[in-house]
Amino acid sequence: MSKRKPQTRPRRGSDQPTLAQVAQMAGVSPITASRALNDPEKVNEATRDRVFQVMEHLGYVPNLIAGSLASSRSRFIAVIVPSLVNTVFLEVIKGLQDTFEAAGYQILLGNTNYDIEREHQLVRTFLGWSCSALVTAGLKHNPACRRLLQECDRPVMEVMELGEALDLNVGLDHHEAGRCMASHLLARGYRQPIYVGARLADDYRAGMRYAGHSEVLEAAGIASRLIDIDQPGSLEEGAKCLERVRQDYPDADVIHFANDDLATGALLHALRLGIQVPDEIAIAGFNGLPLGQYITPRLTTILSPRETMGRVAAEEILKRLAGKRVTRRKHDVGFQLLNGKST
Repeated sequence: MSKRKPQTRPRRGSDQPTLAQVAQMAGVSPITASRALNDPEKVNEATRDRVFQVMEHLGYVPNLIAGSLASSRSRFIAVIVPSLVNTVFLEVIKGLQDTFEAAGYQILLGNTNYDIEREHQLVRTFLGWSCSALVTAGLKHNPACRRLLQECDRPVMEVMELGEALDLNVGLDHHEAGRCMASHLLARGYRQPIYVGARLADDYRAGMRYAGHSEVLEAAGIASRLIDIDQPGSLEEGAKCLERVRQDYPDADVIHFANDDLATGALLHALRLGIQVPDEIAIAGFNGLPLGQYITPRLTTILSPRETMGRVAAEEILKRLAGKRVTRRKHDVGFQLLNGKST
């Protein structure tokens, strides 16, 4: 009785379509097919669309890791932010992603949870994956992370704030934003303000705004008072902070919150309690989130152009990757005071 030969298992991936097959079916050269994948902006739109249609028809999946090994680069851009819950950073990510994807790049996303030690780990990981460029939220890094970023041979973009950047920088002046709001509050006649932040040691950009706020008040001979809660800014915490201010600082006539989440939570809670805003106490925020602009009274805040910030940052990186000369290493996207009815 003869023994049955064991079945040979097919090699994994042996029947996967190749780029050469894609090129043949699309009626283009392998070089053109490769360029459509890796440098789509250099390929005629009709040709590019035909190549992509064939890829989809055949189920072709490019081996991006193999390509990055050959070129020491990938088609990935690393983006590191401190929070994936905060709408502010989601809008920056949208501006980055939309612009990068239009140029044939994808983003690798990392979240530090406001931990600069974790940022260092993420930078090491993404550099190990041969990302083409890195985007970090902010200019503050631990010494080891700063060395990595300084020594890497690819574009490094620091967003959200302005300052002495390692390479490229797109952001706004948070110190001046704090000065702007404090000046507005003084011009409206408020003389007993209090600033409310959330973990200012971690959210140091809010701390920069508090410094600008304090500078204006001190120049006017007014004491700069601060509440810094040990919780992330949220609607719930904003409501709690309103009650704390009313109890501990009954003379306060305006609360300058570090962000719109806190400010909107306080404003909604005031409405529930029957507290008249701004007659009994005024409320101001920062970021210009949509919710604050669709409640009554409309929140006074400072609008930061978050999606624009992401788009401009991506455009500058793409210029560098295309070998174009970058004449401006720093871009100030500015901010806008939204004078609502809450002050």
